[in-house]
Amino acid sequence: MQDPTRVTNQRALSTSSGSIWLVVGGIFAAICVAVLATLLWRSPPGLALAGAIAVAVLYAAMVVVKLTVRRDRLRLGVLASLMGAIAVVALACVVTVATVEWNLG
Repeated sequence: MQDPTRVTNQRALSTSSGSIWLVVGGIFAAICVAVLATLLWRSPPGLALAGAIAVAVLYAAMVVVKLTVRRDRLRLGVLASLMGAIAVVALACVVTVATVEWNLG
């Protein structure tokens, strides 16, 4: 019998179609791009733009995975991982820009 309290046994990672990951991931990616867009003219040059492009590419990868991967658990795991990667990339870019600006100021 599976333990329903385990993270890997959640419905979002076991029986979902994956559409909710695209909706939530799209909203999250849009927020990340908006935050990075406000940092475009800060140092280091190009980092915020590169971060925004990386976030957009990761979200596009989520769409491709949703449309091409047939195995449910694999698809859902990859979608969750890509959404986590969006968070890591955006956070790393924002923290780096903030650190550089703090040290320049």
